[in-house]
Amino acid sequence: MARRRTHGYVLLPAAAAVLVLAATACGTGGGGGGDASDTDSLLVWIMQGTNPDETGFFEAANAAFTDETGVEVQVEFVPWQDAQNKISTAIAGGTVPDVVELGNTLTPGFADAGALHDLSGYGIETDRYIPGLMEMGQIEDGVYGVPWYASIRSIVYRSDLFEEHDLEVPRNWDELRETALALSEAEEDMIAFPVPGDAQYSIMPWIWGGGGEIAVQGSDGGWTSQMDTDEGRAGIEFFTDLALKDGTSTTGAVNWNEIDVMEAIADEEAAMAILGSANPKAILEANPDLEGRIDSFTLPGQDGGHMPSFAGGSLLSVFEGTGNEEAAWQYVQHLTGDEFSMRWAEETGFFPGAIEGVDEFSASADPILEPFAVQLGEASRGVPVTPAWTQVEAEKVLVGMQQDILNGEATVEEATESAADEIERILNGG
Repeated sequence: MARRRTHGYVLLPAAAAVLVLAATACGTGGGGGGDASDTDSLLVWIMQGTNPDETGFFEAANAAFTDETGVEVQVEFVPWQDAQNKISTAIAGGTVPDVVELGNTLTPGFADAGALHDLSGYGIETDRYIPGLMEMGQIEDGVYGVPWYASIRSIVYRSDLFEEHDLEVPRNWDELRETALALSEAEEDMIAFPVPGDAQYSIMPWIWGGGGEIAVQGSDGGWTSQMDTDEGRAGIEFFTDLALKDGTSTTGAVNWNEIDVMEAIADEEAAMAILGSANPKAILEANPDLEGRIDSFTLPGQDGGHMPSFAGGSLLSVFEGTGNEEAAWQYVQHLTGDEFSMRWAEETGFFPGAIEGVDEFSASADPILEPFAVQLGEASRGVPVTPAWTQVEAEKVLVGMQQDILNGEATVEEATESAADEIERILNGG
């Protein structure tokens, strides 16, 4: 295993500002006093596309907030692909909003840059929130983001095919492989279990499931990857062998991302696949004929139990230095409170960021989400909490590793050694 341990940070990029789609109530951000009573308005940036009815949601949420506090709210929607550059530009130009939605892997970088207001002084009960998501909002003793909504990956499968071929839900890796092989033999025109090459969150569970770590931080502050240990390699090899040796996937999946995998299920071309908790709703909207014919189960552990899965989602953060921090915090509380976090979950299919909300939502939602709720509550993980992680994703280190293996351009040993070296180089500022 590689051992570089020098420590450093990666500078955030800056780029030209991007036009955004504005919506909901009137008012402008910035300026004003220190609490909601003497602040006239807030400016909020929300990522575009998560909710198909974002405008309707924020009209209701903002009206309720204004009635309660007297503060008007203007929401601007920002395309996900533009978010990092737009926020970096706003920081450099001193034109930040009061509240911003951040993808959980982006939060540490902006917090480290000093752009986000430390919320720890507001008495946040961090143990109320999904651990794998909450840890991305915490740096040392500070809290720089509060989980708003979450997604987790488990396995969606064709329950009608399982019933037809007398198959049981797999409880460990061996049973998962046997089930995939049985489906491959019984349904020759279908992909039994796609192994995507361009879906880094689909490979992460196997690293953790085998007993490895993407990277761990030592007492000296340096990062060491454990992907090239025997444990890390065991999980990666099991997953890629489903394609390379067992033939349960398809050669075209080497270029598939998570949307491609979802579409394969929706188009009835795949029998089971690793997918996110918001995907069953999208699948049924795309193909209503699958109603009652799909279900889900948690990612099985190597020898039983649950294999960890990446907890994705968004946090709400308050920018530092706007003069509106108190009112902005109240707005964060408003959106993450019971009423509007539950409404957001119902409209999007994502889970609320609070553990109690996850239980409530899964109890009231389609039963297909219950295994995802178990996965989220009992076996969720996050990526290394460091500002430099965004560069690991930008350089597609895990994707490159996976595709090299699936394309036969590198062995598991070669690919994991190279990926571990790259992760350590980036996280340690090399």
